[in-house]
Amino acid sequence: MRLKDLLKDVDVKSFPQLLAETEVRDIQIDHKRVQKGDVFIALKGRAHDGNDYAARALEKGAAAIVSENDLPIENLIRVSDARSAYALMSKHFFKDACDSLRIIAITGTNGKTTTANTISSLLQTAGARVGTIGTLGAKFNGKNVDTGLTTPDPYMLHKIFAEMKKEGQEFAVMETSAHALALNKLDGIKFEIGVLTNITEDHLDYFGDMQTYAKAKYKLFENGRVKLGVVCGGKNYCDQLALLSQVPLVTYGINGDYDIVASAVKKAFSSSEFECSFFKESFPIKTPLVGGYNIENALAAITVCRCLGIDKKIIQLGMSCLTPVEGRFNVIQMNGLNIIIDFAHTPDGLEKVLKTAKELTEGKLVVIFGCGGNRDKKKRPIMGGIAQSLADEVILTSDNPRFEEPLDIIDDIKKGMSEECAVIPNRKKAIEYALKTFNNGETIVVAGKGGERYQEIKGRKYAYNDFDVVYDFYRKNIKLVTKFNQKRGNLGENVENYGDFDENEIK
Repeated sequence: MRLKDLLKDVDVKSFPQLLAETEVRDIQIDHKRVQKGDVFIALKGRAHDGNDYAARALEKGAAAIVSENDLPIENLIRVSDARSAYALMSKHFFKDACDSLRIIAITGTNGKTTTANTISSLLQTAGARVGTIGTLGAKFNGKNVDTGLTTPDPYMLHKIFAEMKKEGQEFAVMETSAHALALNKLDGIKFEIGVLTNITEDHLDYFGDMQTYAKAKYKLFENGRVKLGVVCGGKNYCDQLALLSQVPLVTYGINGDYDIVASAVKKAFSSSEFECSFFKESFPIKTPLVGGYNIENALAAITVCRCLGIDKKIIQLGMSCLTPVEGRFNVIQMNGLNIIIDFAHTPDGLEKVLKTAKELTEGKLVVIFGCGGNRDKKKRPIMGGIAQSLADEVILTSDNPRFEEPLDIIDDIKKGMSEECAVIPNRKKAIEYALKTFNNGETIVVAGKGGERYQEIKGRKYAYNDFDVVYDFYRKNIKLVTKFNQKRGNLGENVENYGDFDENEIK
């Protein structure tokens, strides 16, 4: 593709015209990958600045350098925003494939994955050809692509759009992170509908404060980026959007003054039922999605699909036969226990899961969780306080410690707790301990990792999955499960009697 065609819509400050007809082989943001004929885009990151490597990219054969800086090099194309240029150039490089798709975007701190997958499932029930992009990767036409990020970087994103178009997809339903919006990764994409599920505390290590975080998500609802907004009503920061949005909005919620409302709600561990009022029409819904927050996610999906013209009977059918999203309030019933595995890794997410579990369980509520390393530390004590206030027993363990020491992370969590609890840094052993200790009708919530298939420690990702730990325990040890908890007091006591663990592993 010619360089001048790649730069269409990019805010260019200076451009050597002799480069206009240059044929570009590929786009690169890593100077190590540059080959002859590539364009190198110099992006400024938190750890590295691509401008420091522009000269090396030229030495390797780059046809041009795109930068915000006035660099003392040949073949420099100056732009006002290098990240926006990266997004627009990636779109054009893949022949504007996204313009052929009806794209639905979901943003929010929690609920993106469930909402995106529910919308996708309902559209498929209606006979549409749909691809999804999000935390669990990209899926379309039986294919699965590991993207590594909730919202892929522009080059990968537009490559996926091109493959979706080639495979005949009509819709793309995608999760859009606050980071992607803040970093202009989505510039140039025209969305059919944008959904805002909620805005609660997360990623403040990056954004600094809640208002800045919220403004990043509000960018989805700028004029020209999306045709219609679908917003959960009655939520902090969501209601603010009504005052700031540049596009029409519809609201949804439970038992309130919203455009789309769920009422007469019935909840169980296996399903939820409610009456859905969509403006002037009303129809019953039964769905395997569990809990009040998932009813909100269901309403978001129903709203999107009704706005797209999907018949309510199709929606009723689709909602009744949803395939559960792995790691989103998945209930395993084993040995008299309800074991819930959920991705909840924010204060709001953990609170919602624990409140839902507490509402549905008759016995004690046990929670096992940790917090990710090298991420927002402010939320750690908040999550500790939430766990202690809602659960009968708390077991603190590791999540993805990354480059932090697990016990340092756990100490941060404990700052929000006034009582002692069990501490087992080894996540596998923490879960096994709970499964052997509790076997008298309790509910055990394993929170934080959901369906993740790795644990990140000291720069390496080790194979790990919460589901595997639970199922492997019962396959190997079902005969060993005892009434261990009959004579014990608080969880912090008597743990030395549990012989499978080194006493140093339980604090």
